[in-house]
Amino acid sequence: MRDLSRRNLFTIAGAMAGAGVLASCGGLGGGRNTAAGSLRYAFWGNDERRADYDNAFALMEEQYEDININVEFADYGAFQERMTTQMAAGNVADIFWVPAPQVMTYYANDLYRPLDDISSLDLSDYSDQDIEDFQLDGEHNTMPFGIFVPVVRYNHTFAQEDGVEIPDDWDWNWLSEFAIDYTNNNAEGRRALPYNAHVDLGFEGWLRQHGEQLWTEDGRMGFSQEGLEAWIEWWENLREAGATTSISEQDGVQPSWTDVGSQTLMWFGNSNHIVNDAAMYPDYEFRLKNLPIASDATEGHQYLYFPRMAIYQGVSDEQAELAGHVLHFCTSNAEMQQTVGLTMGVPPNPRVAEEYAEFATAEEQEMLRVVNHDRELDRMPRYEAPPGTGTWRDAMERALEEITLSNVGISDAASSMITDINRGIDRASA
Repeated sequence: MRDLSRRNLFTIAGAMAGAGVLASCGGLGGGRNTAAGSLRYAFWGNDERRADYDNAFALMEEQYEDININVEFADYGAFQERMTTQMAAGNVADIFWVPAPQVMTYYANDLYRPLDDISSLDLSDYSDQDIEDFQLDGEHNTMPFGIFVPVVRYNHTFAQEDGVEIPDDWDWNWLSEFAIDYTNNNAEGRRALPYNAHVDLGFEGWLRQHGEQLWTEDGRMGFSQEGLEAWIEWWENLREAGATTSISEQDGVQPSWTDVGSQTLMWFGNSNHIVNDAAMYPDYEFRLKNLPIASDATEGHQYLYFPRMAIYQGVSDEQAELAGHVLHFCTSNAEMQQTVGLTMGVPPNPRVAEEYAEFATAEEQEMLRVVNHDRELDRMPRYEAPPGTGTWRDAMERALEEITLSNVGISDAASSMITDINRGIDRASA
């Protein structure tokens, strides 16, 4: 059993952080490394994630007895609010997770310390291509701690009961026809899909297949109104044919898995979501498919999405070396990864991903498989959301509500959405 006082300190840290209070845990390490000092580590999640990281940091006792971690924990929204306050005060945590909408906003505010010269961060497990993929604007200044890809998750139990098979080499036209046929003919009255035109990773995958991008290298919107309209039309055809749950059945344009998971065969989403979502329906078996591919898809359209963490640019070189040890542990230790699980995606470290496969659950094996498929392919560059686009998903939600609830035409709604997004980018760059 681990030292009781240390475990109590971890528990207090998590409980107090929800109220925005700093809490310190005891020394982490096992005398095998002489690094010493204190670090602030900021991240978000629910109570289960907090407990997992409590246990994971405790594992560091075996290597680092003199590094103290001050945990700053909050839910996703509160985390971003706290970061905004800390940025203004120049008081950002030494190590912090980076919310997806804020990657380039934090970069523009000079929050990231370059990682190339931190000797304690061992990158020998990674290829040159891996490091290039991790870079922002040509600089390795954040460290991914997960990978996920856009997928279609399906209920394999339902598929077997209904006598249907979903091929690996499918395209969007096949899926549309299948969805309508399945909904009309399955004996249980199930729908093929919820209405989920709001799904961001799937939308980005669609754009890339059709020669467009979500964002450009120079920080602008990378898709045309025609590209957006085509995506919405694909979903509207299914909704009007009755192949999706209705907007009233799913209580809005953003479906809840809790509400529709037992009613639909398939679900567009992120590969990492299978872990928690499958647990809600333990009697069913779920599997993953990579996105359908358009018959004329652009080469290299697949992409990897990285949740990232960073070291604050305001730390001293000595603190950066300490932080490098923590980043290395969090990304290069299979036991640590087993402790926290794959809710944030497949380990970016290829060695750790391979080791993890030996004890992965069935759902995690599915995740490892689809991510590895896309990771092995040649891929076009992908660019993060520019400053001013943190609410672009809200703009899409409004557009879809106008179409589905207010009978606004697709073209008009798409035009309004694009105007809203461009206005945010222009305001941020002014």
